[in-house]
Amino acid sequence: MFIMDFIGLAGALLIGIILAVIGSGGSILTLPILVYIMGIEPVHGTAYSLFIVGITAVTGSIEYARKKLIDFRAALIFALPALIAVYSTRLYIVPALPDPLFSIAGTQIGKGTGIMLLFAALMFAASVSMIRQPTTEENTSDKSHHFLLIILEGLVVGILTGLVGAGGGFLIIPALVLLGNIPMKKAVGTSLLIISVKSLLGFTGDIQNLEIDWFFLIYFSAFTISGIFAGSYISRHISGNRLKPVFGWFLLLMGFIIISRELFL
Repeated sequence: MFIMDFIGLAGALLIGIILAVIGSGGSILTLPILVYIMGIEPVHGTAYSLFIVGITAVTGSIEYARKKLIDFRAALIFALPALIAVYSTRLYIVPALPDPLFSIAGTQIGKGTGIMLLFAALMFAASVSMIRQPTTEENTSDKSHHFLLIILEGLVVGILTGLVGAGGGFLIIPALVLLGNIPMKKAVGTSLLIISVKSLLGFTGDIQNLEIDWFFLIYFSAFTISGIFAGSYISRHISGNRLKPVFGWFLLLMGFIIISRELFL
């Protein structure tokens, strides 16, 4: 057990490092680490992930705010529907999901398995967004704002965050750049602020439904936050854009491993 705890805490450090170096994606490792290494069942794992992701994103967003790299207006437009969606999902939808969810050819798919399969699909989407590198430097000067689309994506991201506990930065950042006419660096900072607020509010919906191990959450989050500071130092020497495709392929592999484990092992 000590070895698994050590690996899990090393993973917590890695989450913070990746988030600081790449700008997104680190939080998507939180749920697999909690479930497969720390031995937490998926429903509790998604709740804990919301808290860990939220606290870690707060730490990152403070640094971006200090550098004036947060668009608070865009954050408000995106965050309001996302907040409503994630809180409602955690408070009402997740507790109401049946267990088992459904059966295929006599095989029952349980609630926890369904959550992990949806999470694997999200990992596939994240991996594609990281493997596909943009061919040109950002240029948003000739693009108009599409606030209705930003609101709709906020709702979608909020529901996904509520179901699987991931921050959704890989969805938020492109939306802010392409639909909100926001430069990339400012989009990353704005994304961290959105993730922190919606994740922590979503977690409050779980306090009423689940028994929370606060001691575990605090010390795990402390390691993740330490990873943020370590990653900030590493990012001065390593280009995050070079690491993104590598991490994308890693997420793709992880997605296949999760599906194999849930369905065949």
